[in-house]
Amino acid sequence: MNYISTRGDTSPKHFCDILLEGLAPDGGLYLPAFYPQVDDALLARWRLVYHQQGYAELAFEILSRFIDDIPAADLRALCAKTYTAEVFGTGEIVPLRHLENGIWLEALSNGPTLAFKDMAMQLLGNLFEYELARRGDQLNILGATSGDTGSAAEYAMRGKKGVRVFMTSPAGRMSRFQQAQMFSLMDDNIFNIAINGVFDDCQDMVKAVSNDLEFKRQYKIGTVNSINWARLLAQVVYYFAGYFQATETNAEKVSFTVPSGNFGNICAGHVARMMGLPIARLVVATNENDVLDEFFKTGVYRVRSSADTLETSSPSMDISKASNFERFVFDLLGRDGERVKALFDGALGRVGKFDLSAHPAFSQAAVRYGFDSGKSSHADRLATIRDTYERHGMVIDTHTADAVKVATAHLQSGVPMIVLETALPVKFAETIVEAIGIEPARPAKFIGIESLPRRVTNMSADVSAIKRFIAKKCA
Repeated sequence: MNYISTRGDTSPKHFCDILLEGLAPDGGLYLPAFYPQVDDALLARWRLVYHQQGYAELAFEILSRFIDDIPAADLRALCAKTYTAEVFGTGEIVPLRHLENGIWLEALSNGPTLAFKDMAMQLLGNLFEYELARRGDQLNILGATSGDTGSAAEYAMRGKKGVRVFMTSPAGRMSRFQQAQMFSLMDDNIFNIAINGVFDDCQDMVKAVSNDLEFKRQYKIGTVNSINWARLLAQVVYYFAGYFQATETNAEKVSFTVPSGNFGNICAGHVARMMGLPIARLVVATNENDVLDEFFKTGVYRVRSSADTLETSSPSMDISKASNFERFVFDLLGRDGERVKALFDGALGRVGKFDLSAHPAFSQAAVRYGFDSGKSSHADRLATIRDTYERHGMVIDTHTADAVKVATAHLQSGVPMIVLETALPVKFAETIVEAIGIEPARPAKFIGIESLPRRVTNMSADVSAIKRFIAKKCA
């Protein structure tokens, strides 16, 4: 399998090359040259694989369609090492729970950091360690987080040979629990950097460093954000697992509602659908930072400034530049790399937006690709958390609440709606208390985490400053 850039670079790259590289040299994101197709017979076989052999074997089956430069036995072993009941708390790995009226919750938050990012990051850590050992090389990971990516990456990479993690986050914009998870880590290969700004400032810094090819090569810079194809690929697996749990035959369809800020999680659903998974609708749920909802309703993609990016009670979606959206637009526009480059490297830089409302392809977002969208407010998520608790005895986190609210407006008779759970509620305890008046349950290992000593470096949103910081720590 070869990989190409969304901005037109078609020079062939294999999986392990882009695993360590992150962004393409032309600033684009990598996608496979084609999506492997899953016919009815293969889907039926994978259904049996999941139910009889488990999630790890299903992961191997799917990943092996995209990865041909890791021996099959090694890839199977990496999947088996990653997806265990010991790490994810259950042999099902991603169990479904029925809520009501055809709505199901797919539990993705049973990993080490209590967020869905663990599903991919645990595998990514093992892939990095494997490939670096094979090459006798090192990697310096530069990432940006609005809350969950950072902790998932750091817990996955701590102690890994040949790997350092430099994780940027917007100062004061994560929950107290999220900050404590990250900043309390004292591992020698983990560096937390609090940026005076919003998530988009952090993300812009990561991209700027990655686009400095000389610096990137000298300091062996890689990424763990969902701009890294390997991370997004790992997320494709749980769409298939959710489908197999919600249906009995391949004749049935399901829909997914996904809380989304950076478009990575739902982009994995797009990939699964393009492979042939019977998905009726992919529903994007946003919070008050509704850039994606605006696009799917109007055709206008308009990024917000840092000052206009709202601080909300679902902070992991406080994002106004959805990096992975470029991957979908690439497919939407017939994989026209030059056109995508003109939009994302040209129009966005000049005027901060682009408009596809009059483009013939825009209608295909809904008709051909199955996308819908909706938004949720603070009042909405409080009401949804309260209602879910009072009627079902179930406490859900703020991002999942946004998705449940949006999902209810997009139900189709006879089509199960699977909401992807984002995190355990304890990560956003302040809002949970505001909604239902009680503290959410906390795993024993995280009791008192907010009072632990912290190690974090404060920094302005200055690309040269973070380059100096990386160079100093790598000296």
